[in-house]
Amino acid sequence: MRPVTPRGFRDVLFAEAMERESVARAMSDVFSAWGYAPVETPVVEELGTLERGVGGGVGEGMFRLFDVDGSLLALRPEMTVPIARLAASRLADQPGPHRVRYVAPVFREHVSLRGQARQFTQAGVELIGQRGPAADAEVVAVAADALTAAGLEGFVIGLGTVKLLHDLVAAADAPAEWGEAVLAAAHEHNIVEVDRLASEMFVPPQVGEALKAAFRLRGGAEALAECRALLEACGREETLSDLSETYRILEALGYADAVVLDFGIVRSFDYYTGLVLEVYARGLGLPIGGGGRYDRLLAAFDHPSPAAGLALGLERVMIALAEQGRVTSVPALDAIVGGTDPVAAFRAASALRVAGWRVRLAVGETGTGLVREAEHADAAEAVLADGETIYRLDRVGERALPLGRPLPAPPRSTWAEGGAR
Repeated sequence: MRPVTPRGFRDVLFAEAMERESVARAMSDVFSAWGYAPVETPVVEELGTLERGVGGGVGEGMFRLFDVDGSLLALRPEMTVPIARLAASRLADQPGPHRVRYVAPVFREHVSLRGQARQFTQAGVELIGQRGPAADAEVVAVAADALTAAGLEGFVIGLGTVKLLHDLVAAADAPAEWGEAVLAAAHEHNIVEVDRLASEMFVPPQVGEALKAAFRLRGGAEALAECRALLEACGREETLSDLSETYRILEALGYADAVVLDFGIVRSFDYYTGLVLEVYARGLGLPIGGGGRYDRLLAAFDHPSPAAGLALGLERVMIALAEQGRVTSVPALDAIVGGTDPVAAFRAASALRVAGWRVRLAVGETGTGLVREAEHADAAEAVLADGETIYRLDRVGERALPLGRPLPAPPRSTWAEGGAR
């Protein structure tokens, strides 16, 4: 039987894997520069833990499994809930705030529809134990810096707040069923249904007008002013105070070109309490990342604490880079090291690595065979170890001048320029 990968999963081979690694490293370096420390959590969690945190439609799409003890587990569908669980348990006795980062695979089950991945990679941060607009602005700025470091251009980070929808529903003072229907329609981005519900006879006219108009508002200071006027007419003057201050901070720091206020953003997870954000790139109709504030999530694990975070989808970032024709820089091999004596070849390769070269062994290869090996590997050089001497080979496999001591710098960009990783 010829083995195949399961539906919705795929293998990633050398060149693409190196590109993914390079982009993930660039974003992780930014997270680290902002003071976020790495954490790792299990790929499985107790199903009850995830259900308490995720809720909504994503919870229905989790991979479920029993372990040998009969416990019901699930593969994590995202990273925020596992990190909230970690913070509420392992970090509960440590003073915050905690800044954590990750690059990790997550899993979501789908029916057999063409093209839907069931495993993908998230790169993100969580800021746990700090509330307020400054913390929200930090999360947005980290996202912008990470995408810039990855090489992406022209991305937009949309900023909204779940307070808008909840405050307008509360201002309507309408039956609970109506409010639940509004929330459900908004989560499904069904603007037609939101308009219909806003036109119900029992809905105060100013609230109905605000519901219809607010979800269509998008822009900068002018959109903020218009939305604030709609809310003031409903007696909800404070709804946008945090978002307004977050936007002011980001503008003052020079992120105005990267952010836009979008009052139609409604994230699919139920745990958001304030800021919500979605990241878009030219050429893609789907967000490449998202996040927001979730001040009540840790309370579900008996450890109340404010928190905010973001996750960027590595696969979608890679697609966005490809759409822009951005070539991800990956380190090339500087040399293939050959020779008939294995000990001499290993010693030569070790010495070259110490000197900053990226090298691969081809013990037993010499002459034109070694040159062909270097060409196939797209290496800059073919070098031959003979005793204590290392010779460069020319393109026909003949020995050229030996490498001197100390060994020279690599023939093209390597660890020597960027620092060993």
